[in-house]
Amino acid sequence: MAEALGVVAPELAGLPISVRAGLSEDDPLWWAGSAVVGGRYVAKFAWSRAAALRVVHEIAVLDALADGGVPYLPEVVASSIDPVLLVTRLVPGEALFEVVDSLDRDLVGRQLARFLGDLHAPAARRQAEAVLGELPPASLQPATTDVLRDQFPRWVRPDQRPAVLRWCDWADEVLATPSTQVLVHADLHGGNQVWADGKLQVVVDFETAGLAEAEYDLRAFPGTGPGVELLTSTLHHYRQLTGRELVIERVMAWHLRTMLGDALWRSEAGVPLPDHRTPPAWVDDLAQRFIALAIDPF
Repeated sequence: MAEALGVVAPELAGLPISVRAGLSEDDPLWWAGSAVVGGRYVAKFAWSRAAALRVVHEIAVLDALADGGVPYLPEVVASSIDPVLLVTRLVPGEALFEVVDSLDRDLVGRQLARFLGDLHAPAARRQAEAVLGELPPASLQPATTDVLRDQFPRWVRPDQRPAVLRWCDWADEVLATPSTQVLVHADLHGGNQVWADGKLQVVVDFETAGLAEAEYDLRAFPGTGPGVELLTSTLHHYRQLTGRELVIERVMAWHLRTMLGDALWRSEAGVPLPDHRTPPAWVDDLAQRFIALAIDPF
């Protein structure tokens, strides 16, 4: 890392480097990580081809959007594809996951809608395609409903299994009609947002950005914070700011696939769920969200 900084950002060479936990030493395919440099910068690096290509993609996306049309982007200090290194300015604050319970969800939704509205605008896609060429599909895809039907029921209570199967059928029906493809972040969960004093400071991690329908970017929102207020607020302000209507059923269909898919792979791998609860509890949560949104997925 020190050698790479010396090549890419000589002015940062010699500053203390604190490598963050999370480097995947078990799977060489994804050898990558990040470090805080001098307490003021974040450096992302990779040592495998697969991981390096993701960082290179993020560099290109941020470069394409750097003219200021999309708010809350990281400030790129230095970047390179040989060696692969992306250095951005460290922004103080906390992840949305950590503070959402204390924030006004209406104000949060307004700021997220501003980010999403500008990112999803045709101009942002044109900017990205001018740099990257034809954009790929968003690379972070949730489990298919076929996989969920086949593998997920054994992780839940017998009384929940019929509902899970019917939900998968409903999601297939909702998503059967293609929707307009836009540039999406593709991994917009609470851990990729930095907040301070009730204000969104920066959205990070554009490694998987690509083409998908706009609703795809909101698929983590129904499970962020108590209730579904973050989702409904963001949808409201998105419509007010852009004049474009997002379909809540499509958001929930993607949420269903994402949530159950996450619970599935973690359960099969013996990895605790993020909130250290169980797949049956997550299914109960999902049922309550459908009720709160007046959606009948049957």
